[in-house]
Amino acid sequence: METIRIGTRGSKLALLQSAMVREALHAIEPGLASEVCVMKTTGDILSDAPLDAIGGKGVFVREIERALLAGEIDCAVHSLKDMQAVLPDGLVIGACLVREDPRDMLFTRENHSLDTLPAGFRIGTSSMRRRCQLKALRPDVQIVEIRGNVPTRLGKVGPVVDGVVLAAAGVRRLGLREGVALDPRQVVPSPGQGIIAVECRGSDSRLTGLLGRIDHAATRVCAETERAFLAALGQDCNLPAGAYATFAGGIISLSGMLGSPDEACIERMLLEGTDPSIGRHLALALKEKVGTEGLS
Repeated sequence: METIRIGTRGSKLALLQSAMVREALHAIEPGLASEVCVMKTTGDILSDAPLDAIGGKGVFVREIERALLAGEIDCAVHSLKDMQAVLPDGLVIGACLVREDPRDMLFTRENHSLDTLPAGFRIGTSSMRRRCQLKALRPDVQIVEIRGNVPTRLGKVGPVVDGVVLAAAGVRRLGLREGVALDPRQVVPSPGQGIIAVECRGSDSRLTGLLGRIDHAATRVCAETERAFLAALGQDCNLPAGAYATFAGGIISLSGMLGSPDEACIERMLLEGTDPSIGRHLALALKEKVGTEGLS
């Protein structure tokens, strides 16, 4: 095989995740040649705009996927939570690396938990999912819209906001000081949170075979379950939604949450089964509980 061209965003975390994929590939084929191709996405260029105003989570992957379809790169490394539920025709997820901590973390200078936050505390996040759940749990705190990579958002604690909520996985991979982990039963993570996904062309049998050798089976089951949940909602990031699956002893346990479009209503449910299709069933059940007005 010729040199494998790996597409990625240029943030420190994205480059670190691409290095993890390269290491995994070289571990199974030591002589394999690979190179990293750094690409700018709309989400990186419009770094201050709210995600839901510039197209949702797909803004972090669309340009990279176009390059993949055009043959300019051979595979792409993404945080799975940034990927849309339905991939462009011709593309597949070739591998999911073993999942890192899927929880959210709260970062404050005083190391507060959700319970100890003072009334009026300003929490920074750009996530509808986080905002909706935080408002339900602590209606007395203020939610402030902020964006940026992990170090940028952490740097806003103090000068801009009193605290921020970030994915534990990114913080841990970067080796940064950890915050207070939030109970996933209270703050349900984003579908795919903590999972590194490698996307490639389905027609590239040599590469799909290679990626299959670094795919983590249990993580893949959880990823497919959570993405089935996301796909059933039909609007990806345009709704406050969370899903978190675990897989043990052949049983999938899926926790899900869904908020109404105005974030005034929030519902949570748990479903167990043996097939990732339970993700779809849970999403439809939550849509019925929340109400279908404004949902597709």
